[in-house]
Amino acid sequence: MNWLQRLKIDTFLLIMIGVVVVASLFPCEGAIKTMFEYLTTAAIALLFFMHGAKLSREAIVAGAGHWKLHLVVFLSTFALFPLLGLAMGFLSPAILNQPLYMGFLYLCALPATVQSAIAFTSVAGGNVAAAVCSASASSILGIFLSPVLVGALMNTQEGSTDTLHAIGKIVLQLMVPFVVGHLSRPLIGRWVDKHKKLISLTDRSSILLVVYVAFSEAVVEGIWQQVNGTALLGVLGCSIVLLAIVLVINTWVARLMGFNTADEITIVFCGSKKSLANGVPMANVLFPASAVGMMVLPLMIFHQVQLMVCAVLAQRYAKKTAKEKSELESVS
Repeated sequence: MNWLQRLKIDTFLLIMIGVVVVASLFPCEGAIKTMFEYLTTAAIALLFFMHGAKLSREAIVAGAGHWKLHLVVFLSTFALFPLLGLAMGFLSPAILNQPLYMGFLYLCALPATVQSAIAFTSVAGGNVAAAVCSASASSILGIFLSPVLVGALMNTQEGSTDTLHAIGKIVLQLMVPFVVGHLSRPLIGRWVDKHKKLISLTDRSSILLVVYVAFSEAVVEGIWQQVNGTALLGVLGCSIVLLAIVLVINTWVARLMGFNTADEITIVFCGSKKSLANGVPMANVLFPASAVGMMVLPLMIFHQVQLMVCAVLAQRYAKKTAKEKSELESVS
């Protein structure tokens, strides 16, 4: 797998693509589909239970006072992205067909990632404590805000998302397991911290299960008659441009507001991510089964783009922060 690491290709994404291929060739139907749907519901509940159990209160408190930084990240995640999503409307239907454009609107309404945002901030030499707080807060707030944003964005596009009903389903299926998991942390926290690899495997297995069920339904509904190679290239190009615009704006705002390099790094990485771990299960709750595959397709591609670009960017920031540190040590 070393060549994948050199190319900055996420192994998990390749596995996910494999699941999509399997779903395309062998979609689940009938009684098997019903069984998988129940299993998916249980897997999503387990996924968010583990998210709650992993989040320590110390991590929430650490860096919580850096409100200006958190405000910038919050506005990037829940204001800048949705505005850019609406601005992408001129690309439909010339570059993006309507279902794929709706997928981008959904992507733009999602919270930030937690793990990768913190990991890239750490590699780059940024403010890790603030990144933990900001990314965690984004993930929690997204459970409530993302359905509202989805309703607002898609209603502007003549959609029919029932926002209140969506929030109710999100709270019941995602937030309740999350809260129960967090409240259970005093009992299972040590075990969770000790078995992080097992928890990560559980997380990823849950996501793969959701992807299989979603694309099985999408294949039955004819997703590959709506999406061809040209359409996928369009999604890739739009993902690159969208990420580039957000990165440039976040960098410019951080410098304009006088943040130091460590805080700028946190803003850039926490404010430019969209969560696959939250987005796939949430789509399964928010949308009809036949629409989930199309909704998460732009997210899957954007997820890989953000990992590849941010991996390179983190290395450049790491060299910059190392240089600044050595200069300060030489002066002192």
